[in-house]
Amino acid sequence: MKVSRSSTPATLPLVLASTSHFRRELLSRLGLPFSTIDPDCDETPLPDEAPHALALRLSEAKARTAAERLFTPSFIIGSDQVAICEEQVYGKPGNYERAAAQLRALSGQTVDFFTGLCLFNSQTNVAHTRGVSTLVTFRVLSDAEIERYLAREPAYDCAGAAKYEGLGISLLAKLEGEDPNALIGLPLIALCELLRAAGFAVP
Repeated sequence: MKVSRSSTPATLPLVLASTSHFRRELLSRLGLPFSTIDPDCDETPLPDEAPHALALRLSEAKARTAAERLFTPSFIIGSDQVAICEEQVYGKPGNYERAAAQLRALSGQTVDFFTGLCLFNSQTNVAHTRGVSTLVTFRVLSDAEIERYLAREPAYDCAGAAKYEGLGISLLAKLEGEDPNALIGLPLIALCELLRAAGFAVP
C-alpha cells in the first residue's frame, strides 16, 4: 500500500514502542527526537495465523498498546519479527535448551526473517504497516560451535536464537535483503518512507 506524502510538518512526538537498545540505536541514526516505551503486548499467535500476518499484527498491536499508556497523542513505531524455515516458525527461544535446539534445526538452512513495521498516529487512530523479508543462510554448525556461541552471547530473546548485530554474524554464510537494518529489527528504509509521508523531515 502506497502512503501519500503529507505537506504538513509532523507536530506530534515520536515514540518507539520497544525496549531494545539495538532498535533505539537504529532509530537514532535518523536524527529525530524520540522517546521509548515498553509495549508490554501479548505476543501469542492467533489460531492458524500465518507467520507474516503475525508479525504485521504484532507490530501494530505493540504500537496501539503503547498508545494506551501515553498521555499525549503521538506517532508510535511498532516492530516485530518472525523466523520461518520450511513452514516452521521460530520465535524467541527464551532459554538455553530451546536456543540450542533452534540453532541445530537451522544449521545449513536458509531462513526468512520477516520484520513487521507499523507507524501509528494515536490522534487519528490510523496505522500504516510494512513488511520486509531478509533471507539468512546459516553455516553448518557443530554442537561445539552452538555451545560456544550461546555461552558468549545468550540470544534467548531473538527469533532464531542468533543476534546478528553481535557475535551471531559468525554463524551465517549469506544474507539477502533490501534493508540490512531489518534483520536487527527496524527496517529504516521502509520507516523513512512512512515518516516522510507523515510529515517528518527525513533527512
